[in-house]
Amino acid sequence: MKILNRYILKSFLSPFLATFFIILFVLIMQALWLQFDKIAGKGISLLIILKFLAYMALMMVPTALPIAILLSAIMALGNMAENYEFAAVKSAGISLQRFIRPLVVLMIVLSFANFLFLNYVFPYASLRSKNLIYNMKMKEPGLALVAGTFNREIPNYSIKFEEKYGENENFLKNVLIYDLRSNTVNNKVITAKRGEIVSEEGSRYLTLILEDGYYAEDMIGKKNTTETRKRAPFTKAHFDHYEVNIDVSSIGDFDPDDVKYKTGKEMLSLKQLDFFIDSLQAPYHDFVINRSGRVYKTLKANRLMVDTLGGEPLQPEILDNFTDKNKQLVSENAFIAINGNLENLRSFKETLKDKRKILNGYNVEFHKRIAFSLACLVLFFVGTPLGSIIRKGGFGLPMIIAITIFVIYFFLSIFGKNMAESNKVSPFIGGWLATFVLLPFGVLLMIRATNDKGIFNFDAFMQPFYNFFNKVFKINKN
Repeated sequence: MKILNRYILKSFLSPFLATFFIILFVLIMQALWLQFDKIAGKGISLLIILKFLAYMALMMVPTALPIAILLSAIMALGNMAENYEFAAVKSAGISLQRFIRPLVVLMIVLSFANFLFLNYVFPYASLRSKNLIYNMKMKEPGLALVAGTFNREIPNYSIKFEEKYGENENFLKNVLIYDLRSNTVNNKVITAKRGEIVSEEGSRYLTLILEDGYYAEDMIGKKNTTETRKRAPFTKAHFDHYEVNIDVSSIGDFDPDDVKYKTGKEMLSLKQLDFFIDSLQAPYHDFVINRSGRVYKTLKANRLMVDTLGGEPLQPEILDNFTDKNKQLVSENAFIAINGNLENLRSFKETLKDKRKILNGYNVEFHKRIAFSLACLVLFFVGTPLGSIIRKGGFGLPMIIAITIFVIYFFLSIFGKNMAESNKVSPFIGGWLATFVLLPFGVLLMIRATNDKGIFNFDAFMQPFYNFFNKVFKINKN
């Protein structure tokens, strides 16, 4: 049996190592392509780019590992079934479960290693990579401006534009600029139909050349009162050509190791996630209790059961306890109070939804880390019987099947996460949804593979149709 154990481990590890590094390389290149616009043309050294790729590699290992295990299991067992090695093992009285026992032990070890990686290495790599991306983007902030949104990367300015075009994407269309140097929001506003970004290497200034626009400013002093600000003068001027020189020396010094973001849920270990969940739950519950208490007091619900009239018992219909003159007044006051409380409840609902989404996000990440650690074991129990059923080795069909199954797993994982964050399902179900779906499928495949049955008996399904058409053609022939 030791020889057989070594043989099955060798048959699995050979394709596993090859597929793991190939998939890891593809995932790193995909991540590099997505962040390419933040790196290219900014004079970033090769050493920093390699550091960025190293962080990306560490982040992609937990994703590449389950894919490689799934593909290798299908390839190894499919190759053995195709060469009738699996049939020979069965003829010797060795079951599928006993045959793959060494691989099960290996999968438990890899799942535990994946758990340690997700708990310690992945948060560190995520912290470093996200801060490094931000620092590289701030190397030349003019190239990182995004169309259709307000950009605050440039100090003391908020810039929005409709479109960025040109060979170097340095021309802007329909520009809107808020000058925030006076610490007064919307104090100075500049609009232009066209703009151009000019930035020379080594210069401390970023120049925006604007054409055909307006410059508007409120002449408000720093110590003016609210009343004097309302009466303050306002200036507005049209320009054909206007240049805005922005001092970017404060962000010109590129420090790749500078850390500005530390509390993203991907940057925390399980212990830190649990701490954040506990620290967020108390303010959330206090917020709900306070707002519900305010609604209770506003509705004066504590006085609904008190008889303030005295004398005769109250009538079941509330309005019957008032005179005709007061009925209209009571109805109008109730209508005003109801509308005011409904408006407060609508705003409370949106705020509550946002707070709940943040809390659920940390909860889902906690369960997702544990569930994704077990993805190695779950996908192995899907791939192993699948390989013995399809009886096909190599990279062709197994690759297609493996990618399809992992896409389903990944889609279910994202679907569960979104459902949990929107509070439609619990964070536990959202984090474990993909595992709950694929694990029974793997058990079913293992049972059918043990009993030498296919995934789906296509002949049994089509036999009634064959019989029907044979009868029809026989009648026509007669």
